[in-house]
Amino acid sequence: MERFKQFVLRHFEQILVAVILIVALIGTYVIQEKFIILNFYYLPVLMAGYFLGRRTGVLAAVFSILAVLICILVFPTRFLDGNEILTGLLQLSSWGGFLILVSFAVGTLYEKKEQRVKELKNAYIGVLEILSKYLESTDRYTKGHSVRVSELAMEIAIAMELPRSEVENIRVSGLLHDIGKIEISSEILSKAADLSTEEKELMDLHTVKGAYILTAVGSVLKEVVPIVVAHHQYFADTFENNVGTNKIPLGARVIAVADAYDAMTTDRPYRKGIPPWEAFQEILAKTSKQFDPRVVDAFKRVVSEKLERG
Repeated sequence: MERFKQFVLRHFEQILVAVILIVALIGTYVIQEKFIILNFYYLPVLMAGYFLGRRTGVLAAVFSILAVLICILVFPTRFLDGNEILTGLLQLSSWGGFLILVSFAVGTLYEKKEQRVKELKNAYIGVLEILSKYLESTDRYTKGHSVRVSELAMEIAIAMELPRSEVENIRVSGLLHDIGKIEISSEILSKAADLSTEEKELMDLHTVKGAYILTAVGSVLKEVVPIVVAHHQYFADTFENNVGTNKIPLGARVIAVADAYDAMTTDRPYRKGIPPWEAFQEILAKTSKQFDPRVVDAFKRVVSEKLERG
């Protein structure tokens, strides 16, 4: 049931357009007034262009025109008056032409909007990358950590066959998951001895601090914020046995595995990094407790290939 819900949410726009098209087709058979039928087809075409882009909008328009042409062949008297066949054909032709033009225009506006959002998002990410590099420059033990986590998390997401947009959100989240450490003292970050209870509590706040930083840049990175907030939460702690679902965003569960693996294999002020194969076994041992089994399964495939390559 949860997978079905996720599928519907992920493809909501496509499903909505398909449902409206089906309703329009049914209406073509039921409704007698042809102008009401033809005007109804503008709705799925507009929605396809607005939500899914120019190509899908034009395809929806062409499909609508083909559907009406088939109905004309099956019920010619309903669409073409015997005395005014030429007039009817001209009306249908102009309707089809306007339908394609509308889909093309709305789809073009959608793609321009998406391009501007993408450029704005890239600009924000560029600024945040600079902040991330600044963080790493203050702590040589975490240098490159965010980049490695980002790359591994992206590979895990691809292995899970997640949609491209979700893979991109996970990649960006990996890059920015520790951005909140900018507001934590460099003395604590580089401390060689074990942290005190107060220092640990302060360090744990870096996820919330990171969320505040990302929220400040606006809604462009709104899908990244929940991942950054939850990437240190344990899978078992938020699992609801009654409904079999987990409150932690899937992206956060992916980042958790990649972050833990890189942290274990990297030298820190208070310990040496452990070998990759040992970190690999540690991740497996904590499956279903700290880490999501689905994510670990994809992680196994990704890291096994890396270990086999040397």
